[in-house]
Amino acid sequence: MGILKRINKDQQPQSGASSPSRPVSSPTAPAARPTSEEPSRLDSLRTRRAPSMGSGSSYADLRSRVQQMLLSELDPRDDPRAPETQQRILEVFNTILQDEAITLSKTEKEQLYKQVVSEILGFGPLEPLLADETVTEIMVNGPKNVYIERRGRLERASVVFENDEHVLRVLDRIVSPLGRRIDESSPMVDARLPDGSRVNAVIRPLAIDGPTITIRKFSKKPLTIEDLIRFGSLTKEIAEFLAACVQARLNMIVSGGTGSGKTTLLNVLSNFIPGDERIVTIENAAELQLQQEHVVRLESRPPNIEGKGEVTIRDLVINSLRMRPDRIVIGECRGGEALDMLQAMNTGHDGSMTTAHANSPRDCIARLETMCLMAGMELPVRAIREQIASAVDVICQQERLRDGKRKIVKITEVQGMEGEVITMSDIFEFEQTGVEGGQVIGRIRPTGLRPKFIDKIEAAGIHLPPSVFGIGSGLRY
Repeated sequence: MGILKRINKDQQPQSGASSPSRPVSSPTAPAARPTSEEPSRLDSLRTRRAPSMGSGSSYADLRSRVQQMLLSELDPRDDPRAPETQQRILEVFNTILQDEAITLSKTEKEQLYKQVVSEILGFGPLEPLLADETVTEIMVNGPKNVYIERRGRLERASVVFENDEHVLRVLDRIVSPLGRRIDESSPMVDARLPDGSRVNAVIRPLAIDGPTITIRKFSKKPLTIEDLIRFGSLTKEIAEFLAACVQARLNMIVSGGTGSGKTTLLNVLSNFIPGDERIVTIENAAELQLQQEHVVRLESRPPNIEGKGEVTIRDLVINSLRMRPDRIVIGECRGGEALDMLQAMNTGHDGSMTTAHANSPRDCIARLETMCLMAGMELPVRAIREQIASAVDVICQQERLRDGKRKIVKITEVQGMEGEVITMSDIFEFEQTGVEGGQVIGRIRPTGLRPKFIDKIEAAGIHLPPSVFGIGSGLRY
């Protein structure tokens, strides 16, 4: 695999350097732009150095031919990721180039090898985007339109797929190891990559313009609370407060919109759970990266081709109560499982956490009510609100601002019931003071109110100074 290291090194962009352009010698060069970084130069080289391919052959044709010949030479029963198989691939690749009289420079040969191996072992054109740590999200809108998110901003990627079939091959390579499928009878799927990155895909006939893939990448190195402080998502005082809430076994909900960073914050908060507790995580696609040793990870399962065998989040929540959990962490509540989660929080599983889609803490309460009604139990609204008021202690509202930054904008205490209404109190809130150069200017500050659950925190042996809540003189953020 030494050649792969050299390839990665050669593929690193060199700032401030440029290479002189060479004219294309063949007038019959194809109009389609291949995915290579230097397509015109490579097409020209292929035409001059490999005349047996024909002057109209493109770099994509060369890659496809080598790939097909390589696949025909390999034993399909071999594990493609085994070191001996990878060594065999390199040997067969060199033999094919010699037999076909294809003369390439060292750099071109390494580029071709890298792309062919990505097609056989990896995820094709997505490989360089998955390897780029600055890319946080990948969006494939059909074979020729690929976009990425970098530093909170969307931009078009330079890679493309050959056609719809090429996208489907890569997609099948993602979902097949998970025992899932995507076809015309089941044109949507939720999956994950081996590193935990979340994948959603929609194909024709639902996706009119071709297969659509959305990949929410996870950092290879899990983010810590120090990282969030450095990014400006929260302050040291808030970090101290949230750590105390988790250690004091308060029930917490992380609320926010799509892409606001809910799962990342939930993952960071879970790191404050003591290592001597048994944790059960429940998700649609396993994304959480808990660092504790005693963790049981459960993942839901869609129905098979006959419409049978489905295991829902709610099924897993009910089953988890029989697994002697100290804490239950649900990746996201979106249906009737919310009722079972609330009952678990109220029956000895304090310190449990989940996320929910909502635009504010008050909206989060309303969504919980709606999701509980989806359980089909026909409970009166007051009974549901009493369950919520009794179970939930803290709601952390996460938001993605207009400049792409993700911040905690509110931390709200759920205090109880007054008549038919759940009473809430903001402990911290984000105050925007303006916009400069496209960047949102503001700060998250304490409201000066001490939460009623401070007694639970102190009973756990944790003492927070009054200055954390903005009480006392000399506090400045």
